[in-house]
Amino acid sequence: MCALYLQLIRWDRPAGWLLLLWPTLSALWVAAHGFPGWHLVTVFTLGTFLMRSAGCCINDVADRDFDRHVKRTAQRPVTSGKLGSRQALAFGAVLALLAFALVLTTNITTIIWSFAALAITLIYPFAKRFVSMPQAVLGVAFSFGIPMAFAATQSRVPLLAWVLLLGNLFWVIAYDTEYAMVDRDDDLAIGIKTSAITLGRLDVPVIMACYLIYVSIWTLALMNQGLSAIYLIANGLALLQALWHGWLIRKRDREGCFKAFRLNHWLGFTVFAGIALSYLLAG
Repeated sequence: MCALYLQLIRWDRPAGWLLLLWPTLSALWVAAHGFPGWHLVTVFTLGTFLMRSAGCCINDVADRDFDRHVKRTAQRPVTSGKLGSRQALAFGAVLALLAFALVLTTNITTIIWSFAALAITLIYPFAKRFVSMPQAVLGVAFSFGIPMAFAATQSRVPLLAWVLLLGNLFWVIAYDTEYAMVDRDDDLAIGIKTSAITLGRLDVPVIMACYLIYVSIWTLALMNQGLSAIYLIANGLALLQALWHGWLIRKRDREGCFKAFRLNHWLGFTVFAGIALSYLLAG
């Protein structure tokens, strides 16, 4: 039974929660103008893992009737019937409560914004039924650690946080469109809406444009934050990784698209490393 719960939260696929972690930690470092302290690093690292895991529970219950028609997801615990929907939702609720307990150790501003984060987490699984670009909704959900990081560090959410969120949203659209390209044929057959379907043959150029917009926004937004040339070098390396992803998805085959998606957390880590090293060496 324990193995089923671990499978439910994608324990063996850490790329998913790392995609949330790196921009969140990046925002923490920017908001604190350097190392934010082990308390906040621990809260946001564990909180990111717990909320992503809770999101998996909600998503699998919401999509159980669709997932059985998709080869990649047909054997998920809820979809296959090995784990009941009530069990999955109860487990997700426990994980969300644990994450909220961590938030309670911060400040009132962060606590208030955590409710908005939870609302977006609950909304996303149903977006693909009504929105032609549900990846944009996911982009907000996967970027909400950014304003929360500023709230926890500065007790406010300045304009910079929202600019960084906007930039990160484009990165999410890029990598989740790659992910959607893996299931495009199955999603077309069952009537699911995804950016890969909406964009059609424009999928690859739009993905590459989104990578460029993401890196450009973050570079320009942080120009006046005291970061050194190391940050610019890191962003250049991130763009090189994006070009590699473009090469992997150029033929739109499942293997290439899925590999590109899975490797995206290294791109996020590169940007974070550039920020963290810049502040470390400046100090």
